[in-house]
Amino acid sequence: MVSPKVIQSAQGAYLIIDGVKKLNLCSSHYLGLAHNDKVIQDVALAIERYGIGTGYRTLAGTHQLHVELEQALASFKRTEAAIVLTGGYMANCAAIQTIIRKDDIVISDELNHASIIDAIRLSGVKNKYIYRHSDMEHLKQMLAEASRIRGEHDVRILVVTDGVFSMDGDIARLPEIVSISHAFEALVMVDDAHGEGVLGEGGRGIVDHFGLHGEVDVEVGTLSKAFSVMGGFISGRKDLIDYYKQKARQYLFSNALTIPDTAALLAAVSILNESDELVKKLWENAAYLKQALTEAGFDVGVSQTPITPVMLGDEERARYMSKRLFEYDVFATAITYPMVAQGAARIRLIPSAAHTREDLDKGINALIRVRKELSDSIEKKVIC
Repeated sequence: MVSPKVIQSAQGAYLIIDGVKKLNLCSSHYLGLAHNDKVIQDVALAIERYGIGTGYRTLAGTHQLHVELEQALASFKRTEAAIVLTGGYMANCAAIQTIIRKDDIVISDELNHASIIDAIRLSGVKNKYIYRHSDMEHLKQMLAEASRIRGEHDVRILVVTDGVFSMDGDIARLPEIVSISHAFEALVMVDDAHGEGVLGEGGRGIVDHFGLHGEVDVEVGTLSKAFSVMGGFISGRKDLIDYYKQKARQYLFSNALTIPDTAALLAAVSILNESDELVKKLWENAAYLKQALTEAGFDVGVSQTPITPVMLGDEERARYMSKRLFEYDVFATAITYPMVAQGAARIRLIPSAAHTREDLDKGINALIRVRKELSDSIEKKVIC
């Protein structure tokens, strides 16, 4: 097992690792908020006023900042209400486990995140279907079969998808998913972990991106990526959120977010409400990076978002390139099996609003240099 790199600095455009400054092209802090002055100032003020610790939300742990955060997130997402949990993983588990009974039916995209897969398993549901990635005809077939079962039993059908698929950067075909699912009277849940702060007006996510407000039953979000803190949340109708607050075990039996975390998230939401400048900068950087890599002959796959995979296929090639990039002070990790299918290894790049064009050029030039080294090495082996 390869030990993770130990970071010795703030999570910005650059990181300090082993005392050396490295260009950061692999963390998911899309908007550069991990070291934002306003966020840091608001956290310091909150700590001075309220301290650090909280407790169980249902006992003595619900602080006024938690209430303000849930209200702010609901308003940001343009939904009636929201519930905040300690992580996106926990939010997915709560979202599914709380409303799904063992005789119900869950239908999931084959490339959904591990937290969705685990949430479905932990729910104990017996009827689980997986449709081929973004294959709407296959989804229809799964729903038709689920509908047949429902005709014999009183069961609920839930269709679950990621909003943005984290390894390829493609976007769920949400309008079609919603239309098809509703035709079969199925509920729709979307995990927008990589869409929060990225897609939609001012980063409001995939539902806003497609103008589907009120048509997606359960919206799950992660607060550790674009928002750069930690936590997860579920937003939707008030009666649904009230039900989660009464029944979700992940909410009832876990500590609330700490005061610093909550204050930081409130500051982050405030920044996005005030301006879309960071979101625009993120997309400008993403477009620049993809165009430059494509012109240099790299395959960036099917990405529709700032997630930029450099498709390599061979796992050893991906590991070698990541290692050499690191030696050139560019931190970009290799993604290999089981995170992706065998033969689909890649270097996953994620630009942020914190990067300058010069930063991105540094990464692009390093990739070109390492590719040439690898090609020269292979050619020499063939000649020998």
